[in-house]
Amino acid sequence: MALLALLALGIRNALAAPFAAPEPVSVPGPGGGMVRVLLALVLVLGAVYAAAWLMRRLRGVGSAGTGNLQVISQVALGARERAVLLRAGGQQVLLGVSNGSVRFLCEVHANAAPEGPAAGQSVDQGEDATAPAGPQRPNFRDLLLRSLGK
Repeated sequence: MALLALLALGIRNALAAPFAAPEPVSVPGPGGGMVRVLLALVLVLGAVYAAAWLMRRLRGVGSAGTGNLQVISQVALGARERAVLLRAGGQQVLLGVSNGSVRFLCEVHANAAPEGPAAGQSVDQGEDATAPAGPQRPNFRDLLLRSLGK
């Protein structure tokens, strides 16, 4: 009942108020709106540029303890397996990294000559006539997969 009384009172007050025309709204011209959009775009791009600059400047601040550890190279061997060559102090170590484990594979000497065919030579799937006689060395991928337990 009280709700109906309040509703009737509100309707009576609304009808008693004189009709007033809305105040004119100034609509900016097409040039004014474009200027505001361009200023907003410049402001956003400036903020992105400033954030990128700040991130580059602060990148080395928190990594004071990792100066002796450096990733030299990494190679994907499968969907989730990769070999990573690290320089730790004066040593270079080769690690096998898989989904749930990291394993030491070998220590690499910096002055060791790369093994395998020279650039421009093709590798024959059969026995190579220039291969030294003696026990065959397994290839790197087989060693890595065997060390990962696959």
